Amino acid sequence: MIFSHTFKTALTGLKTHKSRSALTILGIVIGITSIILIMSVGQGAQNLILGQIQGLGSRTIAVIPGREPSGPSDFAQIFSDSLKERDLTLLMRKDKAPTVAEVMPIVFGGQTASYGSETYRLTLFGASDLISKIFDLYPAQGAFFTEEDIRGRADVVVIGSKVKDKLFGQSDALGERIRIGGRNLRIIGILPKKGQVSFFNFDEMALMPYTTAQQYIFGIKYFHRFIVEANADDAVLQTVRDITSTLRESHNITDSAKDDFFVQTSADLASRLATITNVLTLLLVSVAAVSLLVGGIGIMNIMLVSVTERTREIGLRKALGATDRDIMRQFLFEAVMLTAVGGVIGILLGAFLSFATALVLSRVVGLSWTFSFPVSAALIGFVVAAGVGLAFGLYPARQASQKSPIEALRYE
Repeated sequence: MIFSHTFKTALTGLKTHKSRSALTILGIVIGITSIILIMSVGQGAQNLILGQIQGLGSRTIAVIPGREPSGPSDFAQIFSDSLKERDLTLLMRKDKAPTVAEVMPIVFGGQTASYGSETYRLTLFGASDLISKIFDLYPAQGAFFTEEDIRGRADVVVIGSKVKDKLFGQSDALGERIRIGGRNLRIIGILPKKGQVSFFNFDEMALMPYTTAQQYIFGIKYFHRFIVEANADDAVLQTVRDITSTLRESHNITDSAKDDFFVQTSADLASRLATITNVLTLLLVSVAAVSLLVGGIGIMNIMLVSVTERTREIGLRKALGATDRDIMRQFLFEAVMLTAVGGVIGILLGAFLSFATALVLSRVVGLSWTFSFPVSAALIGFVVAAGVGLAFGLYPARQASQKSPIEALRYE
């Protein structure tokens, strides 16, 4: 039996029961669509995260208090008070860390800001005057706080565009005073609409001197982070070593297992987050692949029913000279056609839903989300779909080929 005749015969068999064929294909479509959508969204999330990390620059190093989390039980350790003023002073000394160019201490937390009858829940970010350089932030109106403001613990604040809109609407906010944490703060700058920058949404933040935030808002004498900038790209690793040795000396730590801080470079963070997103994507793809298995079982069931219904047809074909191999090839081809069609539809539908998701996340939610079509997933999905048809169609096809032509012709 030539290929074209096998194809036409299989197609005729599938057209005879269009609704049944469509429902059989549906299981494969759902499985392939899910895999394409999950892998596309996973790649988009990874691109977004890596883009945010790269926004900090390749020379940027984060020093975080507490032991580095190695499991869920360790996450409480990151809320530590181990980074103190003495550590800041030591890191800025050239004899301790000669490759350190800048050090910016950070304190942050949620606070409620009020102006008149209006209130808004924001993130308060206490930092030094280096914040404009490190995060490439420049006020649309007014100016940033200065080193003098930091030394004098000045009651000044720079607010994001959304904070300004929520508290002042169309009114001018520059020079006005807002109340945060029981303290009246004068607005000296208003940021342009910036959105998400390196995990921080500056539109929803208020920035002030870290000394003011420490003493008057949070009432603490430690820091939540140090952002350190190396003086050259090739000096990052040396800077990490200098930071580690300096802080261990400052904290009287001789055993690295007892470190009460950890250091992360942009490359470290990117690698770890890429690993996390890859694992999560793989996990979700594995769950979605279950629907392919269910679809394969459905195809086996439908093909067995089809073999039973077409027993007389099988007997007639054998009586006219069709071999066992011809019969087996025909039914196997029908199963593969079902899954292949389902695979193509699933790829197209998955691509459409992935594009729609990226559009919503970028236009509506406002994330820097880019559409990513996983070509490898589409190819694998199509091959897997055809393989499922081949694997689950083999048994029904074999059952059909082994029928006796005499008994098949007698079948009612």
